[in-house]
Amino acid sequence: MRSELGVIPPAKPHIGEAEIEAAVAVLRSGMVVQGPEVAAFEAGFTAVAGTGHCVAVNSGTSALQLALLAMGIGPGDEVIVPSFSFAASANAVRLVGADPVFADIDPASFGLDPAAVEALIGPRTAAIMPVHLYGNPADMASLVALAERHGLAILEDACQAHGAAVDGKPVGSFGKAGTFSFYPTKNMHSLEGGMVSTDAPELARTLRLLRNQGMETRYQNEIVGANMRMTDVAAAIGRVQLGRLEEWTEARRANAARLDAALKGLTAVVAPPVAAGARHVYHQYTVRVPAGRDRAQELLTEAGIGSAVYYPTPIHRLAPYAHLAADLPETDRAAAEVLSVPIHPSLTDLDLERIAEALTGLEGRL
Repeated sequence: MRSELGVIPPAKPHIGEAEIEAAVAVLRSGMVVQGPEVAAFEAGFTAVAGTGHCVAVNSGTSALQLALLAMGIGPGDEVIVPSFSFAASANAVRLVGADPVFADIDPASFGLDPAAVEALIGPRTAAIMPVHLYGNPADMASLVALAERHGLAILEDACQAHGAAVDGKPVGSFGKAGTFSFYPTKNMHSLEGGMVSTDAPELARTLRLLRNQGMETRYQNEIVGANMRMTDVAAAIGRVQLGRLEEWTEARRANAARLDAALKGLTAVVAPPVAAGARHVYHQYTVRVPAGRDRAQELLTEAGIGSAVYYPTPIHRLAPYAHLAADLPETDRAAAEVLSVPIHPSLTDLDLERIAEALTGLEGRL
């Protein structure tokens, strides 16, 4: 029987009066593209990324693509990426003319397995792209050491991990560059947008040229670039959201702690892993259901609990990449078992009780 209390959605983007007022103020100002709001948003986000420079663009995918271009990665190069991620992680590599090489994940983090990465390093390898999936940091200590040993660059895909950290060091600050997304379902958003973080001033300048047709001064094109600018409307909304990011993050973490406690000792549903020293920011609260994930989702729906699978098909099994040989057992296992349930800051105490009750109720029913 379906719940009569209404369905709790798996995600709930926040657009309040402050965001609306900020957008309207920009529209009334006439400075709507690449203006003062973008510059202020970039300056404010450096505190989240932990880097000296942040460059705003029009999407998280653009952030990945421009970061790769600015790092000089292109045809003939290989970039090691996880297959257990959103397709944009690999698409960005292809868009710059390089080739993605898929490595397996560590089941303890859903991030790249350093041993699997090392086994794939070859003469064409130019970079490693860790993805901090669901807001949980990858094993950056091992990956950074590995990259340094082999003379490789690291580009962090932190598009789901605003404010995540390892031993106090923010994700987005470990590699040559990091990338973030501000899509509406992310932990903070700007309706649409992205950011590249870096400590390298020359890389930041190249990124600013690439996003703006290769120009810093109008009509004085220095390189071939694109139009991937962020609007001031998006930046103004992002600045409002940035002001509440820490509050919302702590709400997500508190919600996760309550669900973790409810799931303790269960076998039908396994709580998300968190490595020692990692600050998980819970873009998603992703459990594993070792047996009967699809049935579990049906039962949660009947109880009025929204859920989603991120991601049911690993990238290496998608049509554009199916020709690439890859034996990734942990990736395939995760894709068959993961299920994300609501964790967003809008959840009430009653919502959390319902979610916990529905999850614990799966024990013995699968």
